[in-house]
Amino acid sequence: MTDRPTLHPRNRHQGRYDFPALIKAHPDLARFTLTNPYGKPSIDFANPEAVRVFNRALLKAQYGIQHWDIPAQYLCPPIPGRADYVHVAADLLASDAGGEIPCGAQVRALDIGVGANCIYPLLGHSDYRWRFVGSDIDPVALASAKAIVQANGLGKAITLRQQSNTKTILGGLLQADERFELTLCNPPFHSSREEATRGSARKWKSLGKQDPKRALPVLNFGGQNNELWCAGGEIRFVTQLIDESKACAAQVLWFTTLVSKASNLPAIEAALNKAGVAARQVVEMGQGQKRSRMVAWSFHDTAARQAWIGQAKPGPAKSQA
Repeated sequence: MTDRPTLHPRNRHQGRYDFPALIKAHPDLARFTLTNPYGKPSIDFANPEAVRVFNRALLKAQYGIQHWDIPAQYLCPPIPGRADYVHVAADLLASDAGGEIPCGAQVRALDIGVGANCIYPLLGHSDYRWRFVGSDIDPVALASAKAIVQANGLGKAITLRQQSNTKTILGGLLQADERFELTLCNPPFHSSREEATRGSARKWKSLGKQDPKRALPVLNFGGQNNELWCAGGEIRFVTQLIDESKACAAQVLWFTTLVSKASNLPAIEAALNKAGVAARQVVEMGQGQKRSRMVAWSFHDTAARQAWIGQAKPGPAKSQA
């Protein structure tokens, strides 16, 4: 029996949430706070509005993000899990830099599908001072992300770019002279709206929230179609990303993506074999009952990766005290 993965040691969200501190940072959270069956303060995580306000308080209290909002029905991400991905990706870079995490503006990351919430650039810049390019096919999502970036004075650290060709992920996205140490991606997990709705129903049932008199949101955390589902689902998206990554292999040190379904890993491994990658990693992650994993691949061998990352001078991770 293997131990279940837990939050990364550098993750700020260890233990129970400090609701008094969160409410102090964002008083509006008080009206969504309730007492759970264990007698502890919490919120209704099946309520998208409550989660949105909770995230706003969390980002302000722990990351100094003063202004954050998303349009109604757009994906409201669970921040601890998203932070884990950033920290695991930082460890990936550190593995080619003598164990030291490369920090600062010299490290560039591409967030494929930045979404309306802009969460990975916010977390990655806050913890490691990386610079980000966030891409998306949805102009409404990009407008929301731009508003977040501008409201927090992060225009020099985070730039946004629209992928105008909806049939490709990376095609035409990178400029010829650009290099990225890292890509991140939270792919659409489902193959259809119906599949996403069934997933939501299962989550509600597990939370004891099933109520035939209550309207069921598409997912507990909201989401638009391109955020939640695409033709072929997660496996189609990730295998396409792997195939397309070959064309810009020289411009990216490590490609990474989240993979929600472990059953998709054999097909993803086959796609990596076909692409002829030089290195790969699968890192398990977990929070509560939620399980996920980061799949990473590079077309550069160990010596080439070490030489590349050596140009991005390693620095200590930003203190989280």
